[in-house]
Amino acid sequence: MGMLKEFKEFAMRGSVVDLAVGVIIGGAFGKIVTSLVNDIIMPPIGFLTGGIDFSEMKYVIQPADEANGVAETAINFGNFINIVIEFIIIAFCIFMVIKGINSLKRKKEEAPAAPPAPTKEELLLTEIRDLLKAKQ
Repeated sequence: MGMLKEFKEFAMRGSVVDLAVGVIIGGAFGKIVTSLVNDIIMPPIGFLTGGIDFSEMKYVIQPADEANGVAETAINFGNFINIVIEFIIIAFCIFMVIKGINSLKRKKEEAPAAPPAPTKEELLLTEIRDLLKAKQ
């Protein structure tokens, strides 16, 4: 029973819940970026390059031979290009989010800090100074 309680405490920590939310949102964001690259960015690029579909681009090492049951061996570099573009978009978005968070942190840090309260010694010395001034 102790292990179950310990697991519950671990799972309910704020950082674990935040991580779970981040993973779920990241997965959904990844699908959005995939759609953005495949459906919006790559078609115009394909049009500009003469109708080339990057996802179908490949270098065939060994062609398929259906008569002998040999599958095609190919390097699918077009799909790699699509995934690199997706990565760049995701990395840029994460960079922008982190840059925004850092700018908010800097604004909080720039707020002027209140001067520290005088120590007991300083207070005592101030009182002595004031008493000496009063005697003169």
